[in-house]
Amino acid sequence: MSIRGKWLPHPWLTLLLIVVWQLLVNDLSVGSLLLGAVLGVSIPLLTQVFWPDPPRLHRPGVMLGFVLRVLGDIVTANFEVARLILGPTRRLRPAFVVYPLELRDEFAISVLATTISLTPGTVSADISDDHRRLLIHGLDVPDEQELIDTIKQRYEKPLMEVFECSRT
Repeated sequence: MSIRGKWLPHPWLTLLLIVVWQLLVNDLSVGSLLLGAVLGVSIPLLTQVFWPDPPRLHRPGVMLGFVLRVLGDIVTANFEVARLILGPTRRLRPAFVVYPLELRDEFAISVLATTISLTPGTVSADISDDHRRLLIHGLDVPDEQELIDTIKQRYEKPLMEVFECSRT
């Protein structure tokens, strides 16, 4: 095992933890950067035993685009859900939708399920025993196939590029 692999078993997680720490403390000082670096290095080191087969990012640029898309969708969905809630509730068409998964990697499936749940108005409710279908609840679902197509294009396809081990 190389020095980088020994001390930085998950470099992308280390970077993410440092950035999230800086956003949480809202202070760009030497002390907060140092503490963020200590946390960013120590948390992956302490938790690496729980990652027997860590995911590999094959296309970090696609992942960055994915994260930016999800953040934009969260903001947009917040306004849409507020409009729906403040409007007449009889217009709402809540529904459970069975989403067919193309992803096969468990980590990538959990990233997709988390992404769906982070977006206001939708929540991942269950996954089938064979990990081939995800049960999603939507606050307002006028067309089930449109929801499936949107999730597939906006979220699942980029995740399939990022986690190449998920290709079918």
